[in-house]
Amino acid sequence: MSAGPALAATPATVPLASPQPRLLYDACPLCSDAEISVLRTGDCSRHPLYKPVVAPVMTWMRCAGCGHVFTDGYFSDEVSAEIFSATNPNQQPGAGFEQNRYTSARIVERVARHVPDGRWLDVGFGNGSLLFTAEEWGFEPHGLDLRPSTAEGLRRLGIEAHCADLTELDAPGRYSVISLADVLEHMPYPGEGLAAAHRLLRDGGVVFASMPNYDCSVWRLLDAGDANPYWGELEHFHNFSRRRLYELMEEHGFEPLQYSVSERYRACMEVIARRV
Repeated sequence: MSAGPALAATPATVPLASPQPRLLYDACPLCSDAEISVLRTGDCSRHPLYKPVVAPVMTWMRCAGCGHVFTDGYFSDEVSAEIFSATNPNQQPGAGFEQNRYTSARIVERVARHVPDGRWLDVGFGNGSLLFTAEEWGFEPHGLDLRPSTAEGLRRLGIEAHCADLTELDAPGRYSVISLADVLEHMPYPGEGLAAAHRLLRDGGVVFASMPNYDCSVWRLLDAGDANPYWGELEHFHNFSRRRLYELMEEHGFEPLQYSVSERYRACMEVIARRV
């Protein structure tokens, strides 16, 4: 059995005074264009994970160069640790797995058309449904999550799991599939996540990514009814369009292969891309 990846230690959660300011972007986090402007604001105070350590209003920016939409800043490590100290019960390993199995199966079926076997690393694995289902297809499941309790829960179910950031893994070429299901929009600099995935994948391996698509009809309908929850999504730093996601993938050595409408959440998209 091959050795697991080297991992950095997980920082402890430290109680903080409130509210803590975000670490502000001085340029677009995707293309580095300094011409950015305020697009709108959103209320995150009703988010299930909201804590007063975070300001209740989020400010969204738009890049004049590439059109990307992102928050005005991201959380410090200390604030992130405090937010991640709480876990949604539905995201505990094994919770609701049977109900999610059918949706996960359709994802695995699509991925398996491009890569039939090997190690599958699921980043931010939540209840583990995607990994449990991938194992049925013959993949070797591995999990990565920022929440210590979630990683420990998956290990108790017999699956290798680590508590770390994707960019901290030191295992070049170890994986055949890396799934970033609703992950890139949580990263301050998503390009770093894709660069890490490219490094960790074997030649010809694939990445599966899902996230909200702000350039789709459902998003526009939610906006028209003033009922779009994503403007107040506490854990999100980015809103991607299909076009901008494809461009970012290509910039980091991936060839997009397939686009699908996600069954997981409203107004979301799924993309499979090959490492080239």
